[in-house]
Amino acid sequence: MTSQWRDFLTTRKAEIGADGGVHFPTPADSNRTRLFDLSHLGLIRVCGADAETFLQGQLTNDIREVSDIHTQISSYCSQKGRMLASFRVMRIQETFYLQTLAERLPEILKRLRIFVLRSKVTLEDASDDLLRIGIAGEEAPRLLAERGLSAPERDDNLAISGELVLVRLPGPVPRFELLGPFPAASRAWDELSGQADPANRADWTLLDIQAGIPTIYNQTAEAFVPQMTNLQLIHGVSFHKGCYTGQEVVARMQHLGKLKRRMYLAEVATSTPPRPGDELYSPASTSRQASGRVVDVAPLSEGCYALLAVAEISAAEDGEVRLGEQGPTLSLTAPPYGFPVEAEQS
Repeated sequence: MTSQWRDFLTTRKAEIGADGGVHFPTPADSNRTRLFDLSHLGLIRVCGADAETFLQGQLTNDIREVSDIHTQISSYCSQKGRMLASFRVMRIQETFYLQTLAERLPEILKRLRIFVLRSKVTLEDASDDLLRIGIAGEEAPRLLAERGLSAPERDDNLAISGELVLVRLPGPVPRFELLGPFPAASRAWDELSGQADPANRADWTLLDIQAGIPTIYNQTAEAFVPQMTNLQLIHGVSFHKGCYTGQEVVARMQHLGKLKRRMYLAEVATSTPPRPGDELYSPASTSRQASGRVVDVAPLSEGCYALLAVAEISAAEDGEVRLGEQGPTLSLTAPPYGFPVEAEQS
């Protein structure tokens, strides 16, 4: 985060993307419009004559489908088909942007640069060039429209209004991300803050969880094959695009294997806050490994947490999946996009 943006938010008494000041959601939150600093997300800028071809050979999704009006979910895998990062991929004019968790950005940028070789591609950390804010709530589309900002009507679509880029994101309420240089981003924040309440990172994470969108943290890097996090169900994997890093493993699971783990929405009551990467256990497990792992966490109330959790399908159907070997039982449900009947076949 630039010092200029940090100072700006401090003077507005806004949360600066940290986890402090935990807010427990209430039913009234669905009627409130909330404003978010998204500095916990970072941006990799990919440009050059070979940018599209380069990304096509690295990411799980079909980069050719990214356009000036459509973004996509994607991921970057190891040679073993394990997710190293999850992305939202955007194209602004002739430049691609990969948005990922800021803590993962340095490692991913370093890895991607290894494969540039003679390609005409430049990869840079653009996190300080395009600042990121979010707005969520039933009134969000109206507030944006009143300020002359064209809000996309469909999830994952993109629109440009002056210096600002607007992306509509999935979630239980209308939700948008705004990206732009400091003057435009700070002006938008001031204009929107009069009718939207500043909220914190945990609130934004909860919206991702409720939408069933996985995030890869340092603790969960290389823990999951994309299908385990339902990436194929949210259009984050292409099975017809051709080769990319880890493609052989991902394709084999889809066409020849049997998916034994998938991602669920979950709630758990515990006095110890869960963390991404925490192991799950079940007496019904047929594996010598843990029955699953926590993907993401956000507080719901004192001692109660919302989770995204990858669990063995057989253990979830048995009804007893625990946080830790002797920990509390998770209440598991399908994500909002559901599971196909043939979900076990992958």
